[in-house]
Amino acid sequence: MSDLAIDYGDHERVREVVDRLVYCAEHVSVSFDGWGEPHVKGPGLYFAVIGDSDYGAYADPMGDNRWPRDTCQSVFDADGVAAAAESVSVAQDGGVVVAVDGEVESQMVRFRDLGTRDEEADLVDDVSYEPWMGSRHMSAIETSVRPEVVATVTLSEETGRVSVFRDGEADTMKRGALGGRWRGE
Repeated sequence: MSDLAIDYGDHERVREVVDRLVYCAEHVSVSFDGWGEPHVKGPGLYFAVIGDSDYGAYADPMGDNRWPRDTCQSVFDADGVAAAAESVSVAQDGGVVVAVDGEVESQMVRFRDLGTRDEEADLVDDVSYEPWMGSRHMSAIETSVRPEVVATVTLSEETGRVSVFRDGEADTMKRGALGGRWRGE
C-alpha cells in the first residue's frame, strides 16, 4: 500500500458501514418466525464492503438480481436499508456490493472462488472453513481475504446465523444470541 492509502478496516466511518449491515442482517433474522420449521428456507443475505470500484475482476453479475436503489441507495438510510434487505433476502440471490462510503451497488454479484487469478494463489492459505459454513459463508470468508475487501456480512437462510468475515476470520452469532441484551423476549 502507498503512504496515501487508507486502512479501511480501522476507519471509523467504514466500521459504521459494516455495523449497519450487521444490524440490518440481525433485523431480518429476528423478524423471520419460520426458523426451525421443516422444509422452510428463511431469508438470506450476503454483503461485501469493498474499497475498490473494480470488483469486476473477481465478481460476475447475477443476472437480473438487483438491490432496489430506487428505494435505498445507502446503508445510512436506516429505514430504507432494512426494507430493501428484507425484500432482497427472500426474492434475490447473490452478493450485495457496498462501497466503503455506504453506497450500495444495484447489480448483485457472484464472487469468484479464490485462485482464479494468479495473484490470489497465496490468499487461499489464509482461509479455513468451519463445519457450520454453507456455500454462502465459504464464499464470504474467501472474499474477505481479498485486499480490496474490508469485510463481508452474511445471514444464513438455514439457521438465521449472522456472520462477519474479515481477513479470513469469522465472527459469528447464532440467531438466539442476536441483539444481545437489547433483544426483548
